[in-house]
Formats: sequence, structure tokens, C-alpha cells
Amino acid sequence: MSGLSLLTWIRKFTPWLPDGTGGRTYVREAVHEAEPGESRPGDWAVASDRDEGEPVLNLESPGSDTPAGTSEGKANGESLLGGDPGAPEGQLGTPQAGVVQVGSVPVDEVAEVDASGDQSADERDSQATSAVGPPEGLVPVPPSTAADRVIAHLQLSGRLNHNDLQRARRLAEEGTDSLIRMLVRLGLVSERDMAEAMGKVLELEVVEPEAFPTESVASETLSLRFLKDSKVLPLREEEGQLEVAFADPTERFVVDVVALAAGKPIMQRVALPTEIETALERLSAPKAGDQGDDLTADLGEVSEDDIEHLKDLASEAPVIRLVNQLIQKAVESRASDIHIEPFAEELKVRYRVDGILHEVPSPPVRSTAAIISRVKIMAKLNIAERRLPQDGRIPLRVQGKELDLRVSTVPTMFGESVVMRLLDKESVRFDLDALGFDGGPRARLDVIMEIPYGILLVTGPTGSGKSTTLYTILGRLNTQERKIITVEDPVEYQIPGINQIQVKPAIGMTFSGALRSIVRQDPDIIMVGEMRDLETASIAVQSALTGHLVLSTLHTNDAASGVTRLLDMGVEDYLLTSTINGILAQRLVRRLCPACRESYAPLPEVSAKIRKALGEEVDATRLYRAPGCERCNATGYHGRLVITEVLRMSDAIRRAVLDHATATEILRIAIQEGMDTMYQDGLRKCLDGRTTLEEVLRVAEEH
Repeated sequence: MSGLSLLTWIRKFTPWLPDGTGGRTYVREAVHEAEPGESRPGDWAVASDRDEGEPVLNLESPGSDTPAGTSEGKANGESLLGGDPGAPEGQLGTPQAGVVQVGSVPVDEVAEVDASGDQSADERDSQATSAVGPPEGLVPVPPSTAADRVIAHLQLSGRLNHNDLQRARRLAEEGTDSLIRMLVRLGLVSERDMAEAMGKVLELEVVEPEAFPTESVASETLSLRFLKDSKVLPLREEEGQLEVAFADPTERFVVDVVALAAGKPIMQRVALPTEIETALERLSAPKAGDQGDDLTADLGEVSEDDIEHLKDLASEAPVIRLVNQLIQKAVESRASDIHIEPFAEELKVRYRVDGILHEVPSPPVRSTAAIISRVKIMAKLNIAERRLPQDGRIPLRVQGKELDLRVSTVPTMFGESVVMRLLDKESVRFDLDALGFDGGPRARLDVIMEIPYGILLVTGPTGSGKSTTLYTILGRLNTQERKIITVEDPVEYQIPGINQIQVKPAIGMTFSGALRSIVRQDPDIIMVGEMRDLETASIAVQSALTGHLVLSTLHTNDAASGVTRLLDMGVEDYLLTSTINGILAQRLVRRLCPACRESYAPLPEVSAKIRKALGEEVDATRLYRAPGCERCNATGYHGRLVITEVLRMSDAIRRAVLDHATATEILRIAIQEGMDTMYQDGLRKCLDGRTTLEEVLRVAEEH
């Protein structure tokens, strides 16, 4: 429009407009030049000089009789100020009282204005503004779209700041995602906050998963692919209407498509995107008992020697669907590992949930070769190599979660055994409190973490949470003033601000080789995934002696055994006493389900045993258990927490190390100095109702 925005046109040629109430509506400077058909939050206008107390702004669509939550929008012919759509072309019609609605008529439909002449557009704008005179009572023009109103609500409620909005807007303009989706994708606004904001602004109900259907709705008219891509979930059909949950009801195109395809009025609801994805996956999964028959019918006779046939079979829909179902059910069960084990007469599938293996319904034995080949293809392994172990990774998105699957295969008598470790990057909480660190062990650990140099060791068997504890400690130490480098095998979680190195023994990148190069990188803190040999331990000790803080792990049963293990490796005793700050030993126990937890009175003998370990003043008359419920899959447990012991290197322990004392003697000295053992830490968590006595006795022993 020759350099003049829509608001400039109104301001220059319409200094005042009747507002239908006897007052006048003034329009003032816009923040930006409006593109054809566009307006953005931040434009400014002046409402009519009506009586005090009358509403000035209406964030809903002016002039619309359509109730909130329905699919019908305003007629395209509505005028700029929300007036009579039948007004002659070029006229503004009767304005909506108290509201200037920018963008109802595209800019290119307004009469052209001659911008030629000696004066610039800015000069003419300034004169027009001064001629009118900006009266008091300036208010922002209401956002013109539903998405704008939602974003404005998030800003007003303090859930979104200006800098984050500008960053997301810039990225959204560069990519294909809408601004709403970009805000959630970047984590600037949580899914829950976004859904609640949409529900508040658009006056829509936010539905929870409990209200989702158990059977597919409107599956004949709405394809599954469209529903997944658009994140839409039909809820129910009743009284000639279709109730539908949208992840983003501000996308009018999606709402209109659903209404058109359904051929009936739409009742809109709002739901979280991940919850919609989970529901769609559940509703689209084949019924139990169908998968085996379908798969067997498509398999035929399969020979493991026919590699090309096996590769083709592993890429076909039935096998792909079955493997995806195995992974999806593992995620739903909160499993940490999937075990696929071939035997002579069966293919066994087991999930490790909260540290315990549970067998699940298995596919037919004839599918063994195809399923294992499919997993190997996903992990980019060589499906023709079945004589040697192989390792790989599968990046995957399941139910809206970003997963990283570590895959390991080993040859057995009846085929390859496959184990997949599920790493959920979003659900892991690197927080000492959430992991279960408290009381005396937490106080000792906090003191050790304050020492700027030396060695801190975390010990325990495989699967005891050592890596998670190290990542949590690194997160506490990760500041702008420190450079942190890690050497890991493998890199399980990526942490911003930390340089992480993946060990690759095949090309000579070992722990010891990487450590030599790391020292020349001027780090403040070094993390070594595991001290496996004397060379790695020696370099770590030398790094600690030169002023670095070194974190690492060992495989020992308790904290005191960590010292003797290093001595057995060949590390000199005087080097250990000079460098080790502390050793943390830990185990994982299952956490009681809070939904079905209940207390009970233990036997007198059990209470006496607890008082003997913790002190006679302890009240041991109540313990806790859980019978099981739907939330915990009838196990009585939901999640895990650590029980731990922290050994600090004192002068007495240093003398014992120089004397090559046994682990038992070192442990006795540490207990005398006030160290709580894992057994004692576990008993305290039993009395708190966080775990059971059976769980503590399963992983720890009385000293």
C-alpha cells in the first residue's frame, strides 16, 4: 500500500470515527507496518470516550454470536471495525463499540492512497497524528488471532517473557513450525501451561487422559495418519456432534478440516500433545492375540542363511509393527531394559521394571530371525554377522518422548540374544533430592563436592545408578567458571556446557589415551566413566595431583572396598592417600507406590533389629507396604531411589591404607567416625515409608 500501513490510512483520513455509543474512537500509531491481512499484538489504539467502568477491550471476536468452542468463525465480509458486512465497498461501516479490530479487512482491499509528493510517509503520519491529538486512555489493540491471544495471556501471566518470545518467533519464521509449537518445542512454555492458556483464552475444556476413549472414534472419516500429524483425538459422538481434543485449537485449518470430514458440528476440547500421541498409539495397536497370527501368516518358512530374504522380511509391515509394539509397551511399563532371548521352543521377551525382570507375552518362535534382524537394522548393525557380539544405538521417538536405545547382541546356542537399554532423556531428573540423597550421606557428599581437587569415586554393581549420580554431581559443579571434560563408554546423556568424549577402542581411543589428551585441554574437572585398568587409574591419580577434580566409578560392593580395589590394581598407597577425597557406594531399591501404600506393625523381633542398627531411641513400631494397584501394575512399587554410604578419607583411614588394612578394617574405622552404612540408610527410608524392609535386605547386608 505504497508504504502506508492500514492504521496509517485510518489515522490520516479518519481522525475520528463514531463508535455507535455517542463517543468517538481514536486510532494511534502502530508498532509495525501491517502486511496485507495481518496484525500483531503490540499495535496501539484508543477506545471510545465512554462512561467509566464500561469494558474497553474484548479479546473474543467482536460482533460474533458464535459460542466459544465451536468451529464456525466470523464471516469474511465483516468490516474493519466489526461493523455491517454489507457496507458498500470502500466504506468502513458501523464500528463495534469500543474496539478497533485490526486486520478484519486485508490492507490490499482498502482504497489506495497516493504516497507521492515531497513529504515522506513518516512526516505525513506525524502531522496526521498531531492533528488528531492523542487523547488519554491509550490501550493495546486486541490480538487479531487466537494464537496471538494465547501468547498475550502467557505473557500477562508471567509464563513467557519477551526475549523468549522473540527467539521463538525468529526460529518459527525460519522453519515450518507454528509459533505455538515452537514455544513448546524449545521448552519455553510447558505443554501443560500452553494447554491451560488455550483453555482459558478460548474458553475450552482441558481434558485429561481419563476422559479419552477406549475404542477408536470416527475412524471411518478421519485417517490415523492425519490424526497423528495434526495431534487430534476424536473423543465421542453424541447428539449429532463430534467431540474432539486438539493439541492446538488455534490452527483453524485443522479444525475446519475435521469439521468438513466429519460432516457435523465439532465440540472442541484441548489436550496435551504427548497425551494425544499416547492415546492414538494405544488405539491403533492391534488387539492381543492378533499379532502372532498375522505375523506367522506373513513369515512363511524363513532361513537364517538367506540374508536378502531376511532383510526384506525385517523391512515389511508386520515385523516393523511387532518390534514397535514391543518398544512401545516397554515405555508404557516404565521398563529400563528389553530382553529378547531365543530358545529351542520359544522366543522369550522380558522387561526390566524398577530393577526386576518381568516376562511378557512373546511373539511366535518362527518370528525370531525376523525380529532380531529388524532390531539390528534399526541399530545399523550387520545382520549377516551372527558369530560376534555387536553394539549399536537407536534414536527413537515413542509417545512424544525422545528415547535413545543402546542395543547389544551376543550369539547363543539358539540365535542372538538382544538387550535394549532404554534411555529416556526427558524423564531423568539430575537432582540429588529426587534420587534419594538425604541425611548424613548427603551432608558428607556436600562437603566432598566443595573440595576443588582430588578424586571422588562412585562404586556399585552394574545397574546401580552410578552414571546417573555422576551426571547429577557434574550438573551441580557445572558453572561458567569451570571447564569440564568427560570420557565415557558410552555417552548416555548429553549435558549442555560439558565436553563429552566417546571411547572408541577400535581406533585406539581408550580411556587412558583420551585422558592423556584431556590434561592438555586445561580442564578444571575430569570425569572418567570407569577405572578399568592400572594405566587409567594412574593417569587419573596424576591428574588429581596436578590440581584437577576427577570423578570416576568402580565396581565394588561397598565404599571401603574401593580403596583395596585400587591397591590391587597396582596404584601406590601413598598416591591414594594423597588424592582420594571420598568414596560413595550405592544401590537402588524400589520406591513404594504412593497410591496404595499402607502402614503396618512389624514383629517385635524386626523392630528390635531395626533399633539395634539405628539406635534404641528410634521408633520402629510402624513400617510400610503396598498391596498393588492399577498405577503400579499391581507390583506395589513405582520408581526407584538410592541407598548409599559415603566414606570420607580421614587421617585414621589414611594410616590404615598405608598399612594395607583390609576393607573390613577400613569400614570399621569409617563407622566409628560416624559413617552411615547403606543398610542403615535403607532402614531409615523404610521407617519414612519410601521403601520396604524386603527391598533393603535384597541389596544390602548388615555389618
